[in-house]
Formats: sequence, structure tokens, C-alpha cells
Amino acid sequence: MIEPPPEPHRIAVLTLPGVMLLDLGIPVQVFGSDPRYRVTVCTDPSAGPVLGDGVGLVTSAGLEALRDADTVVVPGYQDAEAPLPGTALAALRSASARGARLVSICTGAFTLAAAGLLDGRPATTHWRDAAALQRRYPRIDVRPNLLFVDDGDVLTSAGVTAGVDLCLHIVRRDHGAAAANARARALVAPPQRPGGQAQFVERLRPDARGDELAGIRAWMLGNLALRQSVDELARRAHMSRRTFIRRFQQETDSSPMAWLTAARLDLARELLETTPTPVEQVARLSGLGSPAAFRATFHRHLGTSPAEYRATFRS
Repeated sequence: MIEPPPEPHRIAVLTLPGVMLLDLGIPVQVFGSDPRYRVTVCTDPSAGPVLGDGVGLVTSAGLEALRDADTVVVPGYQDAEAPLPGTALAALRSASARGARLVSICTGAFTLAAAGLLDGRPATTHWRDAAALQRRYPRIDVRPNLLFVDDGDVLTSAGVTAGVDLCLHIVRRDHGAAAANARARALVAPPQRPGGQAQFVERLRPDARGDELAGIRAWMLGNLALRQSVDELARRAHMSRRTFIRRFQQETDSSPMAWLTAARLDLARELLETTPTPVEQVARLSGLGSPAAFRATFHRHLGTSPAEYRATFRS
């Protein structure tokens, strides 16, 4: 007797007001043309019209689609600070309670967080919104440097194309590497991207809130190739070591050496992106030590090598 084919895995894509159309299109595109999945785009009728980037969206499915879904995907939306409909949050909690897999793309993580489904879990979102997610929901272990986080039954991704990475990861988890590779080829996308989200951050060096040590920070930026120590910087600031570290932390939310490393990495990234300067010379100019030490520091903070970074970002 021929066994009947297995039932398709049911995926509900929950659209919220202001949904970002590219985020919405990612799960529809990755899963929608795969016969092993059945995709339903749904919305919460109580939330009013669903508009994304000035385009109106109409779907016949409501929150009832979440009752039978094996996986629920929440795409990002434009205003992460906007209040969310309680009915949608309750439907997400019910789906989680009965064992559905929950997935967010970009700022969709704020919806899972508002439903209490990320408490005590690692998660990520777009790097621009990671600090706000951590501030609003301190019980989440926000990991801003990752492209996506797989925590078993709850998966979150960073901005936009990281949603492609996560959806391909889900195909890989469900059906193996060959299936994920086939979907990646159809999408003309890499099956897996090296590195993390940090390589896409505009600047690693944190902004300062105070001006008392502005002169010292300017000196540090102007002398990145030189060896710098906390003791020397404290002397330049006419402060004790302990006072200098405390004031620096107050103004930057960072220690002096962590801030200096971030500034050096920013310079190294600029040189890799805009010049043909050899990696060995980039290491020297940025003050990040020997080529081996530079490569190790670069990979530790950015999740990729200097050569891979240059190949990705230099035109």
C-alpha cells in the first residue's frame, strides 16, 4: 500500500498595522512555493487596516489561522513603539501554549516580547532597535550581534534579509541541508551567511552623553595607532585611575579600553571598505596589534574575517 504524502506544515504569517512589506514577503516567498509548507497570511480584524509602506493589504484570514498553525511568523512593522492589539497577543500566547513554533523577523520580536514569550530567552532584532528591546523588556537576553537566534520553539531574526537567513535555517532544520540549499538557489541567496549582525552596524563606538572627557576621547581617536593605557589616559585627564574609569563609563556606557577597541574597529572597517590598504597595514594603522591579533579581534567582535568583510563591503 502506498503511504499518503504527509500533511503540509501549516504556517500562519501574522500581519500587524504598518507591516514592512519586505519582511512579509520573506516567509511567503521562502515557504509559499514549497509543497511541504502551506502558508496563510492573516491579520487581527480588531486592529484596523493593515498598511505597509503606503500599500493596503487585504487578507481573508483572521486570528483563527493561528489556532491550527504549526508555525507562526510575525514580520516586522514600522513603529516598534506602537501599542499592539491585545487579541493578537492573546492568540500568540495560545499558539505557544499548544506547542506552535513562533518566529519573528526584525521588529516582530517586539510583538513576541509584548506577549511575554521572550522572557528569560535569548533573542535578537534589528541592530537599531536592539537597545530599545532590551530597555523595554529587561528579562530578555537580547543578542544584538546575531543574525538570528534559534531557541528551539521560539526563533528571532535581525533586520530584513536576516529573515531570509532564518527562514532558510528553518527549512534546514525541518528537512535538511539539501532542501535549504535548493531553496537558497531558487532565491539566489547564500544558504548560510558568515558572521553576525555587528558587521552591518554603522558604527561600533558608542555615542557619548557628556562632555567632560570629550577632549580625551578626541585625543584617543586621533592617536589610534599608538599604544594607549588607562593609566596614561587618566593622567591626561588629570584624574585618578578609578575616577577616570567611572566618569568614562558614565559618559559612554563603556569602559575606556572597550570604547577604544570599538573605535579602532570602526577605523579598520572604514579602511577595509574604502581603500586597498593591505590587512597587515590596516592592523597597524588601527592600533589593533599584529595581523594575527587583528584578525582574532575582528572575528571576535564582527563574526567574520577582515578579508571576508572587505569582499562583502568594498565595491
